[in-house]
Amino acid sequence: MPKMRRKGDLPQKTCPQCGRPFAWRKKWERVWDEVRYCSDACRRAAHRGEPPVTDAPHASR
Repeated sequence: MPKMRRKGDLPQKTCPQCGRPFAWRKKWERVWDEVRYCSDACRRAAHRGEPPVTDAPHASR
């Protein structure tokens, strides 16, 4: 059984759309290098061409 890791020890990235940090997730294990956005909402907003929002609170949190 693998050793447990604390959530604070997981790698993090910053979402280019909302500017908030997000942590590694098990479902992103194989594609972590390709993950850019913290959520589907941020990914859709970026692809629609909306400017990055860094001063507004994140809607889903």
